[in-house]
Amino acid sequence: MRPLVLSRPMTPSSDPDLLLLLGLRLKNFVEVDVLAEMWGFDIPDTDRRLAAMAEAGWAQRRDGRVSGWALTAHGRVEGEQRLAAELDTTGTREAVDAAYRRFLQLNRGFLGICTRWQVKDPETNLLNEHDDADYDAGVIDELAAIDEEVQPICRDLADHLGRFATMGPRFSSALQRVQAGENDWFAKPLIDSYHTVWFDLHETLLASLGIDRAAEGQTTEGGR
Repeated sequence: MRPLVLSRPMTPSSDPDLLLLLGLRLKNFVEVDVLAEMWGFDIPDTDRRLAAMAEAGWAQRRDGRVSGWALTAHGRVEGEQRLAAELDTTGTREAVDAAYRRFLQLNRGFLGICTRWQVKDPETNLLNEHDDADYDAGVIDELAAIDEEVQPICRDLADHLGRFATMGPRFSSALQRVQAGENDWFAKPLIDSYHTVWFDLHETLLASLGIDRAAEGQTTEGGR
């Protein structure tokens, strides 16, 4: 007799169009290949879906000094509506909200770590030139400590919605590169640095829960 294998229920998979709208929101201007790779889609299907989104007025293609696909105002609203509907249909709103509140408790500390990585003395505005190995090592240790706190949040989110499954590994990859001496992977924009991944997770949580970043403080004080 074969042994009985107990497995957890499948984590809900998100609609591809929802993921593309979310990807456009996170990346601002993005080429098709980057957007397809972000979610593991093939490029021809991504092209087709983006063309349909352009027809619907949700996305537009821009060419010039900065080129790529971008989200329109209508696309932003459509994405938020789809994200809200997903939480309701999957029954995951409460779990995502709880994870968001845990994340928010870490956010200020993370921003402080980024400041210390860039500025050694805020009072004199002394920039960190990364010529003090001991100082940098101390800040990297702080980053590793906060990574230990954010990883369980990522795992909990991934247990409820599959679209969060890439967050933890992306954090780990960026941290490993920083620890290996690749300083750009701490906070450099336009690459998958630790700060970029942090922004993506924060923005994804805000978009999923329909929270405006500018009103975030008032929204979270005293509960909802």
